[in-house]
Amino acid sequence: MKARLISWIVAAVLLAALPPLLLALGQPFYLDLVRRIMILAIAAISLNLILGYGGMVSFGHAAYIGVGAYAVGILGFYGFFNGWLHILVAMAASALVALAIGAVSIRTSGIYFIMITLAFTQMLYYLGISVAEFGGDDGMRLKQRSQLGIVDLNDPVQFYYLALVLMLLSVFLIHKLINSRFGMALRACRSNEARSRAIGFSPYPYRLAAFVIAGALCGLAGALYGNHINYITPSLMTWEQSGDLMFMVILGGMATTAGPVLGAFALLIVEEVLKGWTEHWQVLMGPLLILSVLFFRRGLAGIFYKPDA
Repeated sequence: MKARLISWIVAAVLLAALPPLLLALGQPFYLDLVRRIMILAIAAISLNLILGYGGMVSFGHAAYIGVGAYAVGILGFYGFFNGWLHILVAMAASALVALAIGAVSIRTSGIYFIMITLAFTQMLYYLGISVAEFGGDDGMRLKQRSQLGIVDLNDPVQFYYLALVLMLLSVFLIHKLINSRFGMALRACRSNEARSRAIGFSPYPYRLAAFVIAGALCGLAGALYGNHINYITPSLMTWEQSGDLMFMVILGGMATTAGPVLGAFALLIVEEVLKGWTEHWQVLMGPLLILSVLFFRRGLAGIFYKPDA
């Protein structure tokens, strides 16, 4: 346990030291890249709660990135620029959407659960396309970034540190949640649903609560991502984006604290490297992902320690 804590401290210090180093080297692009990775890592952390610890293979998790981003964009469209309001509405809206989707999908399992979550996400995607007032398929540009007062999101360094702090807080929150009684019950439901019912508790409310929490946390990532790219489109909610989040969790290690973060950094850094080599980078990415699944069955985090459950 101490070794893990030391690893997290070292990683946090290295990430905190990156902005002055990159700016001194005249490489602001990499500052932007790492900030993007940390924001998407928050989304992957939220997915790990239901995929890794809850055993729910959701193929529609990107819906909450889109909901969170559109919450920022729509509020800004009507002249509301308070960042705290943006975050609150993004998380609340994502939680409500997750509640609606989860209330239906959690009653199923296996391939049916996957297909229902995918169907709901596609519905939201086509809803985004059809609303012309907010740009439709072309999307919408933010009038201005969220105003948080204590942090200026127009300053790339300040935005970077905000993303870092929120990513670390997300890791801590999920870690505490999973090691609580609620987390133990959730993991029990994943391990053996029949036995969970036999000892006196229904898996449904625990899974639904985890689904809503994951949606709200992913909505936070969506609000940050909308500010990061400064442009919001329905493509944020595509199944491809959901697949990327899922692979971040699998690559990093499901049911591990560090897995989603490691997976996000590994996947997006390799992607950027391959893009620099060839425009046909996806041809190379596919085999690399297959090899990583074959040889790192517990993910990258499994190299250093066993899964938490």
